Amino acid sequence: MSIIHHLQWRYATKKFNPDKVLEPSKLNVLKEAFNLTATSYGLQPIRLVIVQNKSIQEQLMEASWNQKQVRDASHILILCTEQNIDSHFIRNYFNRVKEIRKTPEDILTPFENFLIEDFEKKSADQIQNWATQQAYLALGNLLTVCAAEGIDSCPMEGFKPETYSQILGLQKHQLNPVLVLPVGYRADDDMFADFKKVRKKIHESILDIS
Repeated sequence: MSIIHHLQWRYATKKFNPDKVLEPSKLNVLKEAFNLTATSYGLQPIRLVIVQNKSIQEQLMEASWNQKQVRDASHILILCTEQNIDSHFIRNYFNRVKEIRKTPEDILTPFENFLIEDFEKKSADQIQNWATQQAYLALGNLLTVCAAEGIDSCPMEGFKPETYSQILGLQKHQLNPVLVLPVGYRADDDMFADFKKVRKKIHESILDIS
């Protein structure tokens, strides 16, 4: 099928089959896709936490306004932002560039210094808002990859980040949970699977300028 057919197939799955587990190969695709997602400056200020534990998922469901997708999905993907995005974080990125691309330091240093100075001017809230925008980029990418791989998913903002952090011990990893994505396979009786998509007409959502 074409990517458009895959996107027409996907929907925000409301009822997962709790007995169907995502294959390791499929999960690896999602890990790679997350890691390959484009981010601003290539800094990757986000991390992915993956949960496959029904006892923990039950706790997370209670912290997600009792949305049963969290309990019944095969895996829960939690998109998090890094808490410490500072000069050390930025230098680590440029060290990776030097290691992987062998780019000379004299070429990288001006841009490295620019980014460090720019981020030092930003408030903590501004940096976290920027990082959260990168998490949304990753979420969009994961949704498309899920569709292409025949994986059902349900993007969620409705959860209690502080409770998630406590349950998963994210503070010790210096992570802030910002988005949740249950993944797995739809239940046969999820009535939402047959609902027609409600979208604008193409000419209403896209402006072509030639």
